[in-house]
Amino acid sequence: MKKSRPRKKSAETDAAEDETCLFCKIVSRELEAKIIFEDEISMAFLDVRPLFPGHVLLIPKAHYPTLTDLPAELVGPFFSNAQMLARKVQEAVKAEGTFVAMNNVVSQSVPHLHVHIVPRKRSDGLRGFFWPRRPYQEGEMLALHEALRSGITTSEDR
Repeated sequence: MKKSRPRKKSAETDAAEDETCLFCKIVSRELEAKIIFEDEISMAFLDVRPLFPGHVLLIPKAHYPTLTDLPAELVGPFFSNAQMLARKVQEAVKAEGTFVAMNNVVSQSVPHLHVHIVPRKRSDGLRGFFWPRRPYQEGEMLALHEALRSGITTSEDR
């Protein structure tokens, strides 16, 4: 299994990643892809290794490795495109729903932000996540709640 490594942040590293990034090569048309949507900020194409036919990848055209790297002003437009594509994929393949997901660093096969939009049907054989679950230890939930809430601005705070 391939282990994730921390990413270095520098202009030189970003330029090198853009030149070698598989998805950047699709954006620049150096590599062929079955593009189904494109606008100023994003591009969507069929995944070459789909979970099911109609599995689409949505990427920002600029190289942003993870969701946390995506500029705040692009989050809304980018996810509006994800919403539109989820609807379109579901309609096109007559699916009952979609699975919309992304990885950030861990399990991210291409280090360029991408959203998977996968058509789903009941009994399609795709099993949920098999993550081990464990209850919080005493006081752990409250401590994490406080740590996570501190510094986060909510719509009520604005």
